Amino acid sequence: MDGNEYIDFLAAYGSAVLGHAHPALTDALTGVLANGPMFGTCNVPEVELAELIRAMVPCADLVRFANSGSEAVQGAVRVARGHTGLSTVLKFEGHYHGWSDTLAVSNRPPEAAAGPYAAPHSVPHSPGIPEGVTGDVVVCPWNDPDALRAVLDAHRGRLAAVICEPIVANNACTMPAPGYLRLLRDECTERGIILIFDEVCTGFRTGPGGAQALFDVVPDLAVYSKALGGGLPIAAFAGRHEVMAALATGRVKHGGTYNASPLCATAALVTLSTLADPAVTKRIDDTGQRIMEAVRRAATDHRVPCAVQGVGAMFQVVFSDDGAPTRHYRDTLRVDQRRYDTFRHELLRRGIHTNAHGLACWFVSAAVTDDDTDRTCAAIDEVFALLR
Repeated sequence: MDGNEYIDFLAAYGSAVLGHAHPALTDALTGVLANGPMFGTCNVPEVELAELIRAMVPCADLVRFANSGSEAVQGAVRVARGHTGLSTVLKFEGHYHGWSDTLAVSNRPPEAAAGPYAAPHSVPHSPGIPEGVTGDVVVCPWNDPDALRAVLDAHRGRLAAVICEPIVANNACTMPAPGYLRLLRDECTERGIILIFDEVCTGFRTGPGGAQALFDVVPDLAVYSKALGGGLPIAAFAGRHEVMAALATGRVKHGGTYNASPLCATAALVTLSTLADPAVTKRIDDTGQRIMEAVRRAATDHRVPCAVQGVGAMFQVVFSDDGAPTRHYRDTLRVDQRRYDTFRHELLRRGIHTNAHGLACWFVSAAVTDDDTDRTCAAIDEVFALLR
């Protein structure tokens, strides 16, 4: 646009997983446009895409399409409520599940409003969200088994679903503690609660099967967008047959004019067909791991306290006084955004484009070359020398 070129680690907020203007995508989409991008009926790319998702995703007996991650989350929550006959949903403090009123609660609440650590308040994310909405959302700290059990016990018999980001992409890429996702699965199974993985960011990016395959924990429902469409607007929610069946019968309602249009379904089909090759996602991960290691080395060499956390395909550099990794939302309140701003702007001056916020993610695409990675690692070392 302005004549400058950048190595891009924003990647359209994770959507451009193959890079920008990938030839296979542009060729396929040109063909679809020639035939008409939208008909309002089920189409062949939609069916083929659903079959491919079923083959790749462990929990996906049935698949339903939407246009955005926010929409797909709403669909999954409605299915969980319809299946259980209950209305309350447990979410984790600092996890993001879209902008809609239903779950835009305690995403990044001010510390003064957040409430006790072990029993956080349900804080609306924005003016304009009715107070009554938060009454159906229970908030729990992440990565704390004792707090989880206490909240589950306090709301026994009321919870339709527990929803989480398996890797908290919208809160410094905080990782699940070892065994924590398995604990979630076991507790939900024991109590008859639907477990939903919000894989809008992790889905297909962290491997062909997403986070549930990476961590070997299978939820009842999962939500996808971003990398799914390779840059075009499409989303999906998928899950066990007995939970999703109410959609097929029409007992639980869901629809949308543009859901899985031929244009967007084709983009997703091309993208997932590429990502279904483990060698592609391994290369993405290997590239990210090289950059993460460069950050660790530069932080040590230049004595700058920071943590780099996440996985190769998506990670964040977290500056703080002690350089410790974050475990939950309250830890992220000590992140040094000012130092991250300096880090980010100095990288930008060197042709490296990253997310602007210290609690967001770097996203690696398949288009990043070895030379790009070398340049990025060298720039990181230069910038850390300035941060001392």
